[in-house]
Amino acid sequence: MEHKDLDYLRSVADVQPRPLTQEERLDRWITLLERDPTRRLNSLGEIEYKPPTERALVREDNSPLTVAYEDPILRADGLASDRLGDAMRYFGLTDGQAHYALCSCLSGHTAESGAFAQRLRNTTGDVAWQQAIGAWALASLAVGLPALVYFLR
Repeated sequence: MEHKDLDYLRSVADVQPRPLTQEERLDRWITLLERDPTRRLNSLGEIEYKPPTERALVREDNSPLTVAYEDPILRADGLASDRLGDAMRYFGLTDGQAHYALCSCLSGHTAESGAFAQRLRNTTGDVAWQQAIGAWALASLAVGLPALVYFLR
């Protein structure tokens, strides 16, 4: 096998990194927020009261969305801007998740970067946790219900 310098390979081939998964995107954003956990960031002003088209355009200077958009890796992967709608699409956030993690009604007009990171972790991790509990409950019901019917006859 012949060794070639990476710069040479880039000049003769279109070398593209694989796209990040949704989990990798969220993990990277949370990591960026946790790098300076005491940094004061602006929250997004009462986004739950805005119509969807207006909500998608919401942005604040020095917000958690700014931190994500300043990252060259997230931008190269497809984060289009630091507007709420672009971030929700890119990170796969629901309205409820975005509201919980970023809105001023929960954090005031500013909060520490670490607090935003924790809320993002809580809201995106809770969905997987709730789905797992639901699956276990359904499996328990499927296994337990026939046994219960059998013993009650």
